[in-house]
Amino acid sequence: MNQQTDKQIRCSLAAKRYACVLYDLGISFKSIEETKEIFKKVPQLQFIFKNPTISGEKKLNIIDRVFPKETQNFLKVVCKYQRMDIIFEIFEAYENYCNMQRKFLNAKLSCVEPPSETQLDGMKKFLCKKYNMNDVHIEVKRDDSLIGGFILSVGDDEYDWSLKGRLKRLEQKLTWR
Repeated sequence: MNQQTDKQIRCSLAAKRYACVLYDLGISFKSIEETKEIFKKVPQLQFIFKNPTISGEKKLNIIDRVFPKETQNFLKVVCKYQRMDIIFEIFEAYENYCNMQRKFLNAKLSCVEPPSETQLDGMKKFLCKKYNMNDVHIEVKRDDSLIGGFILSVGDDEYDWSLKGRLKRLEQKLTWR
């Protein structure tokens, strides 16, 4: 799994705690995005920060030279406690935490045929009400293997209204008897 691009990273408790601290520090979203981009463009940085043979002083000097001033202290703490291995989890957890604070929800819709605007609005209203959110962004992804219907995913919750899922559930019911 490529943690740099996969939007479905499951965040550890440690990452969630660091994300809350990052949010509480009030660091600008722009600085955090710049920091994330630096890690993506120079993947060797993660190797350097994880490597126990490189001194802590050298790692801190790298942070001072490479990263935006606003995020340096945070990164130094993460480095000091040897948690740079979860930096992308921290960024993902931060984004999730920011969305929760703004009452914004991300969902994924897998379907054979894209839904109409009316259907999409109905799904958004359902999700807003169910999760007590103000707004929802639904990423629509085509999946011909579903045969028909759709699967709506929100975090760990999944609403499977696909023909493939219904056939699977029917098969399970028939074999359990």
